[in-house]
Amino acid sequence: MHTIYKISPLHRLTGLALVLVAAGAVAQPVYRQVDKNGKVTFSDRAPSASTEPAPAAGQPGSAPSSTANTSGLPYELRQVAQRYPVTLYSGDECGPCGAARTLLITRGIPFEERTVKSNADIEALQRLSNQNALPLLTIGSQQLKGFSDVEWSQYLDAAGYPKSNSLPAGYRNGPVRPLVAQTAPAPRAAATPAPAAQPAPPPPASSEPTPSNPAGIKF
Repeated sequence: MHTIYKISPLHRLTGLALVLVAAGAVAQPVYRQVDKNGKVTFSDRAPSASTEPAPAAGQPGSAPSSTANTSGLPYELRQVAQRYPVTLYSGDECGPCGAARTLLITRGIPFEERTVKSNADIEALQRLSNQNALPLLTIGSQQLKGFSDVEWSQYLDAAGYPKSNSLPAGYRNGPVRPLVAQTAPAPRAAATPAPAAQPAPPPPASSEPTPSNPAGIKF
């Protein structure tokens, strides 16, 4: 089954509307293809005769830089993770997202997880994938919309990820982060205290004679 959670942007006070949608998926073989510019994609369509072969493991490719934690990984797994980094886009109260996360962890896939919670996150997800459904998995530049353990496993196989967990003991993925980075508000400048009011100077002593000072003496 292909399981998708659809989300709609709403006012933050009302939260996010989540609608569960299920659609059937038929297992198909997955082919890795490389165009003339070196861009690698995965497809369930067999490559044409003019399609260039995929580069062998360890050869230069066009995969984006990995943001997952690859330190301490076995050499072959590190090479695959750097060429075809895996990112899971998930949301709260999303059952398919939990199943997707479990598949990646059980198989030992190093991956980064980005959460979609705020309206800004939803807008960024729509710009990224042209849809508002979760989970979304990216393997390099390839996008898989909706969770299907069979389909996801086929694409991971095609990318060259091992079929069984080969992560070293104690390996941990990086921290889960929101899709849109939260910016902290600028600290407010401390209010400058108003200067204390200075007492008014006493009036100058008069040198004119008065009834109480007939000589006009200045004190």
